[in-house]
Amino acid sequence: MPVHPQIQARLDAAAALPPLETLEVGAARQRYEAGIAVQPPPRAVGAVEERVIDGPGGPLRLRIYQPADEAAIRPVLVFFHGSGFVLCSLDTHDGMCRNLCAGSGYVVVSVDYRLAPEHKFPAAPEDCLRATRWAGAQAASFGGDPDRLVVAGDSAGGNLAAVTALRVRDEGGPALRGQLLIYPVTGHPARAMPSWTENGAGFGLTRAGMSWFLDHYLRTDADALDPLAVPLETPDLAGLPAALVQVAEYDVLRDEGAAYALRLQQAGVAATLTRWPGMNHGFLQWAGQIDTASAAMDEATDWLRRIARHG
Repeated sequence: MPVHPQIQARLDAAAALPPLETLEVGAARQRYEAGIAVQPPPRAVGAVEERVIDGPGGPLRLRIYQPADEAAIRPVLVFFHGSGFVLCSLDTHDGMCRNLCAGSGYVVVSVDYRLAPEHKFPAAPEDCLRATRWAGAQAASFGGDPDRLVVAGDSAGGNLAAVTALRVRDEGGPALRGQLLIYPVTGHPARAMPSWTENGAGFGLTRAGMSWFLDHYLRTDADALDPLAVPLETPDLAGLPAALVQVAEYDVLRDEGAAYALRLQQAGVAATLTRWPGMNHGFLQWAGQIDTASAAMDEATDWLRRIARHG
């Protein structure tokens, strides 16, 4: 189907801006932080607090969202924000975390992991693993259930959620109930999937922009073959937790997300893939304003509630 008219209007408005890959990192970060002002109002939650834990590279900030219901113990969602590994923050994804919390009934722990190029791979996955282990070990301190622990993220955060699931499988836990992967980065431009060409320009995130992100994130060409940077390079995906993988029709990352979901299914993982027509990369940020984005958020929170009940 054609690009959703509200998405197209946003693309048209942004067309005059300089391409991301032509900007200095600081200017690119400022552009994304400025976008907070135009995001739709999120759903209400019960409470929000911040904590700082010891991370692999120093203090690691977490933002914890509590649902408004009266449940004594709640499932826990550890969330890694999208960023291209370079941009964004707890604040750019505050609305998404509030929507996930309010819709699912989970405590959401959002992780302020280290960004490239100041901190290249594997700094971000190290922080995400540490935060996930902390959430499992300290769940009782914030009303969470360590036996119902899920990782989630969008874009680069989806990559970090997938990588965290791989690492806890292979490196001693904690056990995960699921992984929510929202238009995740799972491959590399060298794989040359069709969406890299079909959606390589004109739909927000571009092929050139994605290459800019990865050039900042990866240390050497060898990192592009490391499963902890590029999950599609993982030889065996068996034994991973249930997954929901959401991809967008007009996203340069569409096919690598779909390929990862297929690989999970082939490995015997209970993985669901949904493709959202007319949408582009980042569309879930518009839940509450664009009908399809709201439907995708509802799908994500319904899935979270379901696996909290039944595994």
